[in-house]
Amino acid sequence: MIGQGLSALALGSGHEVIGYSRRSAGQMPVATKSLISSASHVLPETKLDALVHLAGESLLGLWTTAKRDRIWRSRVDLTRQMVAQLKSWAPSNRPQVLLCASGIGYYGDRGDEVLEENSSRGKGFLADLCGEWESAAREVTNLGIRVVHLRTGVVLGDHGGAFPLMKTAFNFGAGGCFGNGRQWMSWIHEQDQAALILWAIENQSIVGPMNLCSAEAVTNAEFTRRLAAKLHRPAFMHVPAFALRLLTRGLADEMLLGSQRAFPRIATDMGYHFAHPKLDDALTALL
Repeated sequence: MIGQGLSALALGSGHEVIGYSRRSAGQMPVATKSLISSASHVLPETKLDALVHLAGESLLGLWTTAKRDRIWRSRVDLTRQMVAQLKSWAPSNRPQVLLCASGIGYYGDRGDEVLEENSSRGKGFLADLCGEWESAAREVTNLGIRVVHLRTGVVLGDHGGAFPLMKTAFNFGAGGCFGNGRQWMSWIHEQDQAALILWAIENQSIVGPMNLCSAEAVTNAEFTRRLAAKLHRPAFMHVPAFALRLLTRGLADEMLLGSQRAFPRIATDMGYHFAHPKLDDALTALL
């Protein structure tokens, strides 16, 4: 979803776009399509100005030992392989900037604390994953490549991610909050997600971590209330924390019950203007 939105925006801004995929080039609206073999993960050497790395096993699903291993290998190990391949490229072909996906899971479960890019790393599987993922990407700085870590919140979009699932549940009257609903949700509209990535490509002063989220974080209970109101549906369902933990084998504590009140300090201080800064506006646009 993010790759498609970014590709369309970049093409519309006059850039040439090459799409790579772990499995299939799919329906990305790109001028050139290349395929990375799922077996060898070979990144074909190409003259690039910027490389945006978004690949990774979906976090959704039961967090079994095998699932965690796939999540880790598809992010940390794949990034290490990619960095090794970039080292073998001719210096004139190497990108000037690598923008590598990460997440606000880096901060761990932090309650009501406001989390900016200089906030410390938290604890838990996602915090460890994001920390090692960012460390693997930073290795390209030895090649003189600028690195930006895209610490993404919950991306609200029509064609993928969590939002279509949320909308379906609410439409069937099964909407509601998770646990006590007091955990913070840091969200971003898919339009701003793509625009911020392109903005970071074009703005050479952006280096290191960047929170990709709106300045208006909301609690899970508030998000539930506002989405239900937009859909004119009740939201009486309440999923107890113990049930979520029982059903998801670890995913719930970090993704559904964990609290990250992230703030986009880098984007705000450097003058990025959000197309959808408020949740009500973002939901209206999506619905």
